[in-house]
Amino acid sequence: MRTGLIAQKLGMTRVFDDAGNHLPVTLLKVDGCQVVAQRTEERDGYTALQLGVGAAKPKRVGKAMRGHFAKAKVEPKQRLAEFRVSEDAMLDTGVEISAAHFLAGQYVDVSGTSIGKGFAGAMKRHNFKGLSASHGISLSHRSHGSTGQCQYPGKVFKGKKMAGHMGDERVTIQNLRVVSTDPEDGLIAIEGAVPGSRGSYVLLSDAIKKSAPDDLPFPAAIVGGDGADAAAEDPPAEDAAESGGEEAEPPAGEDGAEDAVKE
Repeated sequence: MRTGLIAQKLGMTRVFDDAGNHLPVTLLKVDGCQVVAQRTEERDGYTALQLGVGAAKPKRVGKAMRGHFAKAKVEPKQRLAEFRVSEDAMLDTGVEISAAHFLAGQYVDVSGTSIGKGFAGAMKRHNFKGLSASHGISLSHRSHGSTGQCQYPGKVFKGKKMAGHMGDERVTIQNLRVVSTDPEDGLIAIEGAVPGSRGSYVLLSDAIKKSAPDDLPFPAAIVGGDGADAAAEDPPAEDAAESGGEEAEPPAGEDGAEDAVKE
């Protein structure tokens, strides 16, 4: 099980696929998403990674949290979140995850805090149809109606759908398709709406109800990892010569002329 990442919601736009179909997408920004701490089975009883994103002013961070970030050798972060991972998907602290962590066409689960709507009535909050327009209903057409019983049990049960605070709660939307990714600019385009207002942070993870592609980067797509791997696989010519590699054929010069004379 891989880790997820923290992204910032930029807003919504639209794109067109190869067939010319119009797709509404939400743009997410992945910038400076680093591993801040590890949770291990021996010390904490479970395996997880704590990620941080967004630069925070050190003077606005408490002393304990400043020490927490200093231990990981990362800059103070605005938002922290934990993702459960398997033991073989652990990452070192300080590693930065790229937007290439997700691939176009795969499905993800997105969690965020919905937009707060303040105090709302039962019709807006719970989609009630409202009361009738006659039969004694006077000046209360949008009310929620009866809330309980008469003498017995004589109370309103907990959880009754009534008017109250709407929104500003954690919402998870599953099985959203990734339309495209741009690792250079750190952008991820998700088809459909994502909970939260513009500028808020959301949590992205692999969909638990959909099979993941076989070519997903495991354990994660690390910023700068591709270049380092390529350099390690293809050493320079000088290093290959020093390490005892195959010798190149000598140019046709004086040695080649002497051999021809001897023959």
